[in-house]
Amino acid sequence: MVEYISTKEIADRWGITSACVSAKCAAGQIPGAYKKGRTWLIPSEAKRPIDKRVNSEKKEEHKFTFIDLFAGIGGFHQAMRYLGGKCIMASEINAVCVETYKLNYKTKDVRGDIRKIEADSIGKFDVLCAGFPCQPFSKAGLQKGFDEDRGNMFFNIMRILDGHPEVKFIILENVRNLADKEDNWNIIKTELMKRNFFITEKPVILSPSNFGLPQIRERVYILCIRKDLRDTSVLTNDYIHIRDLGLDGIQFKDNCKMGDAFSILEENAPDQYIIDEEREEMILAWEEFRKGTGIGVIGYPIWIKSFGYNIADEREFLESQDYENIPDWKKKFVVNNRKLYLANKDFIDAWIKKHNMLDRIKLYQKFEWNCGTDVTDIHNAIIQIRQSGIRVKRPTYYPALVAIVNTPIIYDKKKKHFRYITPREAANLQNFDRRFKFVGTDKQIYRQLGNSVNVTILKKLGKKLFSFEIDQHERDGE
Repeated sequence: MVEYISTKEIADRWGITSACVSAKCAAGQIPGAYKKGRTWLIPSEAKRPIDKRVNSEKKEEHKFTFIDLFAGIGGFHQAMRYLGGKCIMASEINAVCVETYKLNYKTKDVRGDIRKIEADSIGKFDVLCAGFPCQPFSKAGLQKGFDEDRGNMFFNIMRILDGHPEVKFIILENVRNLADKEDNWNIIKTELMKRNFFITEKPVILSPSNFGLPQIRERVYILCIRKDLRDTSVLTNDYIHIRDLGLDGIQFKDNCKMGDAFSILEENAPDQYIIDEEREEMILAWEEFRKGTGIGVIGYPIWIKSFGYNIADEREFLESQDYENIPDWKKKFVVNNRKLYLANKDFIDAWIKKHNMLDRIKLYQKFEWNCGTDVTDIHNAIIQIRQSGIRVKRPTYYPALVAIVNTPIIYDKKKKHFRYITPREAANLQNFDRRFKFVGTDKQIYRQLGNSVNVTILKKLGKKLFSFEIDQHERDGE
């Protein structure tokens, strides 16, 4: 007996839209499909029809080939494919990322540990892409740089590059902190230049927010072109300059406005992303506190432990804070919290009792309002619950997605509850294709996206970099 499934189910399987499936049914391209009312039913074993448009595109020769090192889930791949590239080899050590990569791309040669890959085992390619390990340069990784073994992964990139003199371009990505230590940058610059590449004069620091994309996520990009390929009318010395890339006036400038953060939200998020009752209670409790104390522009975090609740004597209060032994910046916070408490003592005492705040975990006893007077209601803000407390910011852009999961929270008007942004919405922040499919738990998916590169930025940088190549006819002297 033939089993039938819906257009949505078959669309998900084939990686196309439901509307496209319906059109193919109407055109008689799917044998056995029939219409019941307004809905098409398709045999579960149906094969995807050959798309003549896709075939004609496949006949066209790709513009360039590339390899994708430290590939993650393929942010580089999406950008290069968009620009006309074909991936001939990818390398990624994380098993879940590899599974995700294989699900979304047709690259047959997906390998593991780069240290085990011999350069001569890779076919010829034009572009080397690598988002090499960031931990040696990140604040979380103690910024050991090339003194740490993971930092030496850069030299594995150089080893592969040495086996492929045909490479035309290199695109590297890493954390913002890579640019902070001149010694690290000098090593990278020296290694690339001695291999006959023009490179960016300095590490190019860019965030999606520079381009109006609602995420603050500064990353370093290093772009290289082989010297003999450069257009000398554009690249006149040993470097690629910011002005050459058309980034003057864009770098270090946030081009997001109020409300842009909500542009990445999906219409109907699953209920599973609604936060738990206690978290919602705490968010609303702090909103009550904010309005009750009249907080607007405030330059310090609010700490209940620094109120001096039920302490009348100032000396006793300072002793409770170990005031003499704390750094000056913390002394200022303590003094400001005490002033806030004393100015609103009756309200705050009642508020603490009402919400049982002294028995809450420590992160619920801390609050940061970073909206000034631009936001009048916490329901219209972006929220994060961190070890430093409940942090509320303007809805211009989201804080950086990070591999250490710390998912932003928004208020969903339809559900009338606060919820986390979904994995699909996190993918929107990284400008991943809407057809992209994930593997793993939500925690793994957030981590994958936190480790990934922003696709739109790479599209823009790649397009500009490739434009620096001199025309083949000019190269041949014609």
